[in-house]
Amino acid sequence: MICIIFWVFRSKISSIAISRDYCFGNFTNNDQELETFIRNYGPLAIKRYKFSHVKKMTDSFKDKLGQGGYATVYKGKLEDGQLVVVKLLNTSKGNGNEFINEVASICKTSHVNDVKLLGFCLECNKRALIYEFMPNGSLERFIYNEGSLKANHHLGFEKLYQIALGIAKGLEYLHRGCNTRILHMGIKPHNILLDEEFFPKISDFGLAKLCPKKESIVSISEARGTIGYTAPEVFSRNFGEVSHKADVYSYGMLVLEMAGGRKNFHKEMDNSSDIFSRMDL
Repeated sequence: MICIIFWVFRSKISSIAISRDYCFGNFTNNDQELETFIRNYGPLAIKRYKFSHVKKMTDSFKDKLGQGGYATVYKGKLEDGQLVVVKLLNTSKGNGNEFINEVASICKTSHVNDVKLLGFCLECNKRALIYEFMPNGSLERFIYNEGSLKANHHLGFEKLYQIALGIAKGLEYLHRGCNTRILHMGIKPHNILLDEEFFPKISDFGLAKLCPKKESIVSISEARGTIGYTAPEVFSRNFGEVSHKADVYSYGMLVLEMAGGRKNFHKEMDNSSDIFSRMDL
């Protein structure tokens, strides 16, 4: 009996340790560990697809919507006709953390201003995430009025205000409405998606950090993010500890761009210290 109790206790502790490591980003990008995470995370409300199904829903990855440093995005269609977005993570980037962050964080959310994750694929080194399709794409298509970034449609200040308000509500939910506090760490126009009515939804949780609801400070082992939106404390401890306020900083930079119709930084300012000392507002 004592042996059985000890075994159960050890299993519980092991499960808690695994969950804590993944939530705080201590992850070594091993396929077996990914499977262990899925198994220990408990039943997920999203569907798991085989890679052959992912290939079929995208018609062999025919319609490419965009590409980033860690993933390529394709348009797809489920068997019931529902349009979806398939985010195929690059196999050469060591992106286990990005996969875990998105699955773990979005599975904990249920808010109209946060994009809905419909399914995922984890098959050998093939990793994909299936999201609801947002017809109007990202916010960055509609807010810039200069050069090659000129907006292809003017939304007007009333619509921009409603979009900014929706993003704020989505962020407030991540910070205060979930059982686990979620720090997005990647708020920028590119990661705000718009539906057919230009209703905003926060997307791309690849850099997200999870922490207990009563806490806010998180540990950052590697400074990552987009210059011009990422809070200075992410790059340097001299600015203080990293908390949910980093998302508030990013949101403020986003709103400034929405109001001004132009980016808040110049491309030639490729050093983070230049950004924070010569911010062009």
